[in-house]
Order: sequence, then structure tokens, then C-alpha cells
Amino acid sequence: MIKFIILTIFLTTLSFSKSSYTIAVLYWSMNIEGQVAMKNGLEKEFAKINSEATKHGKPTIELIRYIAGDGLNGIENQIKQFDEAISKKVDAIVIQPTDNAALSAGLKKANLAKIPVIAYDQYIVNGELASFITSNNYQAGFLNGEYVASKFRDKEIKIVLVEYPHVSSTVERVDGFFDALDKSKVKYKILKRYQAVEPVSGKKAGIDILKDFPTKGSIDTVFSVNDGGGLAVVEELHKANRDEILVATIDGDPKSIENIKNSRLTQIDSAQFCGALGAEAIALAYKKLNGETIAKQVLIPVFPITKETMELYHGWLSEFPKPFKKPWTSINPVWSPEKLEFNAIK
Repeated sequence: MIKFIILTIFLTTLSFSKSSYTIAVLYWSMNIEGQVAMKNGLEKEFAKINSEATKHGKPTIELIRYIAGDGLNGIENQIKQFDEAISKKVDAIVIQPTDNAALSAGLKKANLAKIPVIAYDQYIVNGELASFITSNNYQAGFLNGEYVASKFRDKEIKIVLVEYPHVSSTVERVDGFFDALDKSKVKYKILKRYQAVEPVSGKKAGIDILKDFPTKGSIDTVFSVNDGGGLAVVEELHKANRDEILVATIDGDPKSIENIKNSRLTQIDSAQFCGALGAEAIALAYKKLNGETIAKQVLIPVFPITKETMELYHGWLSEFPKPFKKPWTSINPVWSPEKLEFNAIK
């Protein structure tokens, strides 16, 4: 018994032997507003952790910050930044990955160096993450899909898809969208797929859509996997007076909410609680470094913004609203703010 007590005291002392931890934070883009909100949520939680730690004599955190940037350059930058963070022998790495596969080598290096890696928003394949925090992206797509299905019960829905198949979050949104259509038992046809996830590619996608489908009524719905690209698509369609198209999108960008309010193509936007994503990531990293057990995967709920529900949603950095009954036909009639935790990454 005495040996056990001594060992417990030793382990407790060891876990708090450092006065501070160094955590590398690898942000993705500062041009996508939702990602900026994730960063702001992380930084706010970081300040809160340090304030509480100072009060109670616990280790504080020092951050080394990196920003990758957009497109292929952003992916290449983040690969180098990942390597640099490992070479600095940081205590942990928190990352919003720019690509699911390209960062695998970096993750494996971190695993070998025994540096815990917490990813948020996107996943990294072929390595071990200490934890993965993301919005319930499947739910986001599903909410959009069931809403679209409720608007087109008696006809085949002509759909244009604006996607980005390089990261897990956007792939899951597409899966959720089409599963909802299938479960709602509506007929639909995918007219064409385009790729966009930020304003430049979104503008190009909007121009290409108009070129490929110049006739009014040739498209019923555009489903965009995020507002980063989707807002630019809406802008191009609106300039061409294609307001007959129903746009369903994801993220909850304030500009997109204004489009819903003003009946400007967009009718539903499944909004993220972006601040909660960043906050959860840094909080779990701190717990991990303090020797606490953390969930392997956390899913943050998303909120379906429409004209009927927008009064309930107060922005990316807000608290979760209370449960409510959806004002459209739904397989799951009540929305509720469930945060899901798993002991394995699904």
C-alpha cells in the first residue's frame, strides 16, 4: 500500500513537473471566415486555460502558431510547418489539416517522437491521432438533404453539386446530403459536379455552372459543401438573375444568413459552432498533457438555419440553442444540441 501511495505521488508530481507546455498550433486559412472563427475560439479557450492554470498553480501553455494558407500552396506549407513543429520538440500539436492524406508522413513522425497530435475539423489518415474534433458533418449534409427533399416532393430534383473531395468533413457532408434524399424517397438527378471550397474556386464554379446550364429552370438545387466557396457561387448566380435556384449550404457564414433573410437563393445553411471546435481542440490537448484520459473523437452539433429558425442561432461563437421541432418534414422531427464522444475514431 505504501509503495502504491508513493508511486501515485510520484506520477502526479511528474505530470505537473513542467511550469508550462509548448503546443504548436497549425491553422489552415485566414480567408475562410468559419476557419477564422475556429481560430478565435481556440485562442479564447487558450487564454481561459492559462488564466485558470495561473490561479491554481498548474502548468500554463505557450503556443507556436503557424498559418498554412489556401490551395496547393497551403498543403505544401503545412507539410513543412508540421515537420518544423516536430523538430522543435513541442509537447503537443493541434492542427486543422489542409489535406487528409498529404500530412500522413508528418503524423507518423510525430507518433515516433511521441508528440500527441490533436486534429480538428479535418482528419489525417495513416497514423494515430490523440483526438479528432469535428462538426457533425454528416448531420450537416443530412439536414440540408431532408430540407431539400421537403421542397420537391412531387418531381425529380435536378441537382448541381459543389464539392471538395480532398478532406473528410466535406466528403461526409455529401454522404449525409444524399442519404437524406434517399431516406426521404425522393427522385433526383445529379446534373454535374464542381469543386470549390474558397472564394476563388467558388467564383469559377459559379461562372462554369451558368455556362453549362444557361436556361432558367434547368437547375432546381445547388448543394455547396461550404460557404467558403458557396457564397461566391451564390453571388454569380444572383448576378445572372438565377434566383429560381434553391441553394443549400453549410457553415453558417453571416453573409449566407443574410442571403437567407433576403430570399437570395440560399434557403438553408447548416451552421457550425466554429468557436467550439477550436476551443475543444486546445482543451483536449491540455488535458492530454496533464495525463487525463480524453475522447478519441468528438462530434460538435450543427444547426439548420432557415428563415423559420434563424432567430434561435446566435453565431459561430455562441452557445448551443435549446431543442426545437423542425418546421419541415423530417425523419428526426426534433433538433437537439448533442455533443457526441467516442473512444475510437469512426
